[in-house]
Amino acid sequence: MLEVKNLTKQYGEKVVVDDLSFSISEPGVYALLGTNGAGKTTSIRMILGMLAKNGGEVLWNGKPFSAAELNVGYLAEERGLYPKYSLLDQLLYFASLKKVPKKVAMDRIKYWAERLQVEEYIFPPKTVKGKAAKANRADQLSKGNQQKVQLMAALISEPEFLILDEPLSGLDPVNTDLFKGIIREEIAKNKYLIMSSHQMPTIEEFCTDITIMNRGQAVLQGNLNDIKKSYGRVNLFVKSDSEIASYIQKFGIQIVEKMPSEYHLKVTDERQAREFLASMMQDNEPLVKFELREPSLHEIFVEKVGDDNEER
Repeated sequence: MLEVKNLTKQYGEKVVVDDLSFSISEPGVYALLGTNGAGKTTSIRMILGMLAKNGGEVLWNGKPFSAAELNVGYLAEERGLYPKYSLLDQLLYFASLKKVPKKVAMDRIKYWAERLQVEEYIFPPKTVKGKAAKANRADQLSKGNQQKVQLMAALISEPEFLILDEPLSGLDPVNTDLFKGIIREEIAKNKYLIMSSHQMPTIEEFCTDITIMNRGQAVLQGNLNDIKKSYGRVNLFVKSDSEIASYIQKFGIQIVEKMPSEYHLKVTDERQAREFLASMMQDNEPLVKFELREPSLHEIFVEKVGDDNEER
């Protein structure tokens, strides 16, 4: 169990993380969300002990959290490979820091290199056109392939606790699906994960509990499904082959967005939506779509931090 209690970070008079608390009591994915500068990465670095905290504590199973004692994997938002050193040497070095024997490390590197489709970079051919080939360096790789190598470094020790800061940032759709598959596998192994991301659909796909941060403070916390249920099913998407503006006006329903062939509406409750539907059905309106749902995480996020971010 991970417990973060009253975590605080201050630079001079500026408080960048203000009394942050949350806990992860069982394996799964916990999300830290917020706009740029909200304090997510600073919080992660304090949890890992990479950054000194001004207050609070981090506990693992009731004892002070120590990244040196617990097997932790960390994929940082700022990618941190050494640009001028060979990829294989770096991965072996990162494995040695986690006390992974060299033979075991090599087996895992080969597995992940194949899985992430970077074998040609980590194990290049010994000769090219009859000349001895040089080992590949990080600065010779695309950003996406560098990200794959960094993920390998995070996973090489088979960590019990994994922190992924913007893991899908900058990836193309094919590699995004590849990373997602690996994340699902880590979840299936009963790992503890913290994920930070600006991609709300990804958070909804993986995370059960969330904290939304704004200006260093937690503005919303809890189980994502419970949070959505608390808002109610008030988002209505309607598409019809005929114009339905008169029905919307008749029931006094708020128009959130009018698209070329579809309306996004907000009803007061489910009863209003049913009455709206019944009226159109009675008049035999050619409905193509009628979807009533809870707000998305994107909509909740914008509600909680959007206006404040515009002021800033």
